Order: sequence, then structure tokens, then C-alpha cells
Amino acid sequence: MNSGLHHQHIRKRIYKNLEQFPNPNPKIRFLDRLIFVIGALGPIATIPQAYTIFAHHSAAGVSFFSWFVYFLFSIVWLVYGIVHKEKAIIFSYSLWIIMNGLVAFGAIIYR
Repeated sequence: MNSGLHHQHIRKRIYKNLEQFPNPNPKIRFLDRLIFVIGALGPIATIPQAYTIFAHHSAAGVSFFSWFVYFLFSIVWLVYGIVHKEKAIIFSYSLWIIMNGLVAFGAIIYR
């Protein structure tokens, strides 16, 4: 059943000059998918740092201040993504919050 809202959303896209989603251009659709992969790979690349801290019980050379600032900035980015309903930003920065928080926490515990 169509509630009639479909046409309202089309008008909203035209009025706000938004791109069609999913985009008809295959290159842009590829980029839309790729950004989710990249959004996951960045935080995954932080796993070795967190592993080293917790496996060796040492945060030597790890700056708590830097990782805590990354954690705080990730929260701001997550809020931005939620406010603007940007799924890629919400996904990526949710993972960054976990990883940055984990490293910052490890840097405090194992100074």
C-alpha cells in the first residue's frame, strides 16, 4: 500500500536539490558502497594498537591526550551524522568511538 508520502519525498528531494538515492550513476553507487567499507577499515586498523596495549599491559609511547581527543571528536562526528541522517558517518564514527575509547582507556590503565 502506498500512503501517498512517496510523492512528498520526491518533492522534498527536488526542493532541496538532493541527489537520487540510490544514484543511477554506477560510479557514484560504487562510491556509496565503498565508503561503508572504508568506514569500517579505519577503526579495524586500530585493533593492533589496542591489542598491543591490552596484551602487553603497557601503553608506553601512547598519548592518552591524543586518543581522548580523537574519542571526543568522534562523538561530535557521530552527533553530526545523526542530525544529518548520514548513515555512513553514523556507522564509521560509532566504530571510531569504540576504538578510540578503547585505546584511551588502555592508555590510562597501563601508563
